[in-house]
Amino acid sequence: MYPRLLEPDPPWVMRTYAGHSSAKASNRLFRANLANGQTGLSVAFDLPTQLGLDPDDPRSSGEVGKVGVPIAHLGHLRQLFDGIPLDTMNTSMTINATAMWLFSLYLALADETGVPYQLLSGTTQNDIVKEYLSRGTFIFTPEASRRLTVDLIEFSVLNVPKWNPINICSYHLQEAGATPVQEVAYALATAVGILDSIRDQGRVGQDGLARVVGRMSFFVNSGIRLIEEIAKMRAFVVLWDELTRDRYGVGDPKFRRFRFGVQVNSLGLTESQPENNVYRIMLEALGVTLSRDARARALQLPAWNEAIGLPRPVDQQWSLRAQQILAYETDLLEYPDIFEGSKVMEGLTSDIVEAARQELNRIIDAGGVFAQIDQMKASLVRAQTERAHAIETGTKRVVGVNIYQDPSDATHESPLVDSTTKTHLSADAREIAQLVEEFVEYKRHRDVAAVSNARRQLLEVARSDANLVPATLALAKAGGTTQDWADTMREAFGEYRAPTGIHGGAGVREGRMQDLAARLQRLPGGPARLLVAKPGLDGHSNGAEQIAVAARDAGFEVIYQGIRQTPAEIASVARDEDVDLIGLSILSGSHLELVEKLFVELRARGVAAPVVLGGIIPEDDIDRLLELGVRRVFTPKHYQISLIMAELVELVTQIRG
Repeated sequence: MYPRLLEPDPPWVMRTYAGHSSAKASNRLFRANLANGQTGLSVAFDLPTQLGLDPDDPRSSGEVGKVGVPIAHLGHLRQLFDGIPLDTMNTSMTINATAMWLFSLYLALADETGVPYQLLSGTTQNDIVKEYLSRGTFIFTPEASRRLTVDLIEFSVLNVPKWNPINICSYHLQEAGATPVQEVAYALATAVGILDSIRDQGRVGQDGLARVVGRMSFFVNSGIRLIEEIAKMRAFVVLWDELTRDRYGVGDPKFRRFRFGVQVNSLGLTESQPENNVYRIMLEALGVTLSRDARARALQLPAWNEAIGLPRPVDQQWSLRAQQILAYETDLLEYPDIFEGSKVMEGLTSDIVEAARQELNRIIDAGGVFAQIDQMKASLVRAQTERAHAIETGTKRVVGVNIYQDPSDATHESPLVDSTTKTHLSADAREIAQLVEEFVEYKRHRDVAAVSNARRQLLEVARSDANLVPATLALAKAGGTTQDWADTMREAFGEYRAPTGIHGGAGVREGRMQDLAARLQRLPGGPARLLVAKPGLDGHSNGAEQIAVAARDAGFEVIYQGIRQTPAEIASVARDEDVDLIGLSILSGSHLELVEKLFVELRARGVAAPVVLGGIIPEDDIDRLLELGVRRVFTPKHYQISLIMAELVELVTQIRG
């Protein structure tokens, strides 16, 4: 009889990814989730906070509190953690470009409440590479970002020993289309880029480098291909142990352990038949919990309705209950690794290890991850194009989308979605308005001289080789704001515009695209011009990139200048480039505000080109968007990009014809 473990393993840290409207509103949500049995916090920050903008900045308009909690100064962090003890809470913060600032606010709050740094446990994601590749919340150049990352890691390892100062995030790589091999190779290449910098600076020594390795964690995705996902996680374990032992000379196996948390796949969640997402989420959770030797240390599950909008508290509770049932009702934690000795699993793991090792070595030999961002971005766009095309053609089957679609019989409609029920959470406009008003008052009454002095000292440090955390912490305590810190860094380091990578996906779709291209070529007036634009602060560019790639294949001349454009900038480009059609991509929930502003700017410049919109658009908002003047609205249920292209060609034909 195969033996059970003498003592069952403890469950992983259970989290839900949460934050919205204001620090006060998010605190209420956090405390409710903790009362429901959640054992750690995973904080979502709004886009202005992630991009170093204060709530009263014009660029933040319509974005405050939409996809996370706005944190502009130490007072907001007090509100966020009111009644939540820092010395016993494990706090994960999904923050990257401004990670040093949020980490310093957390340290300042610990100092204020008398909590020693030695008791603080948690994580700052602090992985800027995947922002360039997939998520878009970068501010500074790769070189400056690497310095901010390394400085935070060095300070944390020396002063906050239980903190994970970097959470290398392959999650968004898979969301951007990465294969398992790419996900493993790109994440490990990021680790090498950071560890090489720390080693080469020589400020921590070999013992310190081993501790850095021991505090590095990873944040991984788990998709629906269950067996492949388990093998991928086992491959991560093998390669990380090999890499840290051979490249960095870490002898202690405890420090070489692959420590990772997981958010399971959101890319595969469907707007059509959303009740099916419940099964997808549970199967994806199994991919990172079944194998004891490659089991997540922390897990957060999306909610069934994330393809529709922001989950409600009841939806988050439902996802938490899935974790609790898995951990407490099954016998999952009672046995050693159930895949030990499996020829299938060992063979598949070995295949991923070998392919990922080759790709990792290629990146290192080509100058490392920071030098390969453009090439890696193009590879991800190509992989995502191939994935989308496989769904369009039915090669990749998705239940409720391209097979077993909704029948016409109304008795089979989703039991979770109907016209009388609000299926998602909306950010509280009153809470947000109050937060902005209070923030303006805060700036009016703070010690301006103290803030100016702290900013001046921070700038001096930025222009030296000294560690930036102490000066950042001083600014936090002096009353500085998120934008004070970020603007000081902008002054020191400048800003950065990342490559779009859309050249990587060209030529995947054939057949109908060629027919559409031929139709456009027959129109008078030269090539039809499509402006693909991402207004606002949202950096999730996968959809925009796929439309840009497909439009080129369909014969459009495409203008796509990347993420984070203002309505005024978009309108000016539309006028200057004399475009036939404007396509917007918005996933942050700010579509109504941004579209309204865009039409004002278009009218001011005399631009009459029709506007179409794609993104996470709740059904309730579509009529209002059409009233504003949008000609077509595409949501995740419009998965056939060739059909979208056909509609765009028809619009242009109507204009030119």
